[in-house]
Amino acid sequence: MVPKVFKSFKPGILGTTVLFLCATGFSGLGSWQLERSAGKAALEKQFQSAALVPKQFLEDNMSRFSRIEVRGHYDTVHHILLDNQTLNGRTGVHVFTPFHTLEGITILVNRGWLPMDADRRSLPDVPTTPNKTILRGILNHAPVPGRTLGEADQLDRNQWPQLVTYLNIEDVASVLETPLNGQIIQLLKSEQDGFEGRSWKPVFLSSDRHLGYAVQWYAFAILSIGLWIIVGVKTNGKSNE
Repeated sequence: MVPKVFKSFKPGILGTTVLFLCATGFSGLGSWQLERSAGKAALEKQFQSAALVPKQFLEDNMSRFSRIEVRGHYDTVHHILLDNQTLNGRTGVHVFTPFHTLEGITILVNRGWLPMDADRRSLPDVPTTPNKTILRGILNHAPVPGRTLGEADQLDRNQWPQLVTYLNIEDVASVLETPLNGQIIQLLKSEQDGFEGRSWKPVFLSSDRHLGYAVQWYAFAILSIGLWIIVGVKTNGKSNE
């Protein structure tokens, strides 16, 4: 006679506990990524719609990503170089230059990316015209690091340009002894007074990227449940005459 095989589902306590914690954790991470995806999607939508509303001058409480067209002149001396910025695999800095508007407002302008030597004592030149100009750009928050390691840079009002690891507008305003607008302007790619890397995006990671991460985490949760079922199945061979 051919032996019959009977399978019973008897998951162990340890395996159940471990795989339950894994599935719960992976599901939580998937939900977190879905929330981040929704938030990034809202920012991307705001970024696209703001392109239709150019502003001719700075106003109080202007929304993020507003398109700006202001008249004034650049500060030709006091440049802030934000370190650890990469472009096409190259290391460099983002150049932030104060811009003085005809209305008497001073705001930092991200003029784009410049390459940086490995020797941080050798800073790149920042060519800047002193002439009055029309500046066109995107209003945005100052860049915020994902993690802050160590204390903020100590700025020296007698040394320019200055290399910083984190951009703190209040610290820059203090060393300049000039009030600064709380946001920054990202100079449009079409403008002549900027450098490389001005294909601005509303977010570093897109909503689609976070959605992809969410799918991966949920897949891990399903895999954990599948492993729990497999481990819990006990196979017992019994022969019947």
